[in-house]
Amino acid sequence: ARFADASILLVGDIERGGVFASLYGTLELLPADLRERVCGTLITKFRGEEELLDPGIEELEARTDVPVLGVLPHENVGLPEEDSLSLPAAGERATVGEEEGVSPEATVTIGVPRLPHLSNTTDLEPLARVPGARVTYLPPGATLTGVDGVVLPGTKNTVDDLLALREAGFGDELETFDGPVVGLCGGYQMLGERIYGAHLEGTGNRETVAGFGVLPVETTFEREKHVERVTRGVKGVGPLADGEGPVSGYEIHMGHTDRLEPLPAPVGPESAASDTVIGTYLHGLFENRLAREAFLDSVYETAGRQRPDASREARDPYRTAADLLSEHANLDALPIVLSGSATQESDG
Repeated sequence: ARFADASILLVGDIERGGVFASLYGTLELLPADLRERVCGTLITKFRGEEELLDPGIEELEARTDVPVLGVLPHENVGLPEEDSLSLPAAGERATVGEEEGVSPEATVTIGVPRLPHLSNTTDLEPLARVPGARVTYLPPGATLTGVDGVVLPGTKNTVDDLLALREAGFGDELETFDGPVVGLCGGYQMLGERIYGAHLEGTGNRETVAGFGVLPVETTFEREKHVERVTRGVKGVGPLADGEGPVSGYEIHMGHTDRLEPLPAPVGPESAASDTVIGTYLHGLFENRLAREAFLDSVYETAGRQRPDASREARDPYRTAADLLSEHANLDALPIVLSGSATQESDG
């Protein structure tokens, strides 16, 4: 707050108990300059009749001279979990997207290796919200039997996770898999022929590590990290064959990837694709409806199944969260209110 010269909205979780004492104690212990920045408090995860809290709210406001701007009910709006915290433990299997009531004959399974250092798990959540799409996190040694498409996700340590997958036999599974495969960031780097400068990212002193070799590309790690919000033009090839148009997201990676053969670059200059495999550095790819629909169309076509009604797709969780705040909190009392509704999904 000091750095951004921002006001503070103090939020208390009533589910943990003692919310009034927690809010009061925090306000009393804040340094004076931060205490002056507090514009209000908010109570979350309440179950029951809001009127039951009125005496406590009145007492808190009287003691602190800070308004309570709202009481939010306990409602799971589907916001992303903190990175990786909701995932199964390494070695366990778990599926997301099983509760939408779609018959098994109209579902497909997207297999995602549960990497030891898996990151950017929000890349997979848009797929799990689509009726019929089930995202299954697989132990590194699991087979791909019953899997219709594969996404290799991002990782905090590409080299060590690549070695862990190879040791568990995942490379052999991937070599014989004939469904659509998408590699995102570190997952893309694993799909290539080799990685140079491996000692810059992984543990140990290896200079070069062989990749899975399903795309004729090679990656060279460098010390400087590339971080950028980007918009790319999708060219409909490979697992995104039915999609063409702009997509947006962000890139955060070390080093660069070069194509060793003339290959399409369907999602940015460093991307690459074959008939069944695509690799890109673009995080947030599946937040874009165009890319999400194209990939799922490819998975369903390969699996020989009919897609269910796509109009039943779950509502954007950010929009739902914004509506919840608008209904139960006095946003007009905040010094600055962001205009518009929740961040809108790209239709590109």
